Amino acid sequence: MAKESSFDVVSTVDMQEVDNAFQQAKKELVQRYDLKDSGAEISLDKAGKTITVAAPAEFVAKQVIDVIATKLIKRGIDLAAVKWGDPQAAAGQSVRQTASIVEGIDKDTASRINKDIKGTKLKVKVQIEGDKLRVSSASRDTLQEVIAFLKGQDYGQPLQYVNYR
Repeated sequence: MAKESSFDVVSTVDMQEVDNAFQQAKKELVQRYDLKDSGAEISLDKAGKTITVAAPAEFVAKQVIDVIATKLIKRGIDLAAVKWGDPQAAAGQSVRQTASIVEGIDKDTASRINKDIKGTKLKVKVQIEGDKLRVSSASRDTLQEVIAFLKGQDYGQPLQYVNYR
């Protein structure tokens, strides 16, 4: 019998690229005419994987978020990995909004992906291993079909397909 081939389905974000995008956005806040003296601030918590925007008004917060989103896209970070919370009122008229960076596949999403792959009726084995899934099959063509199928689905976070062997 032929040796089994496999690949892993993971969801990772390069935090160094997020930090680079954050630094660029911070620089643009200081330089951009309409945001220069607006009082808007951004902060990044690498350990907690959160981005916080503090602005004097919700309109300004949306502009700052747009700047951050642009920098993240330029750095190759999928915006589906950044989940923005609702704006919260801070002191006076100011607004604070926090985003969390999603990494890893949680149990619910992993079981949904597993169920969807089994629904394709392809001859593959799927194993949930912590925050990733391992898909294996005797046929590499079948694995390619699974990857193509998963790329067409939306699970609310970016997926990468690694360790293809």
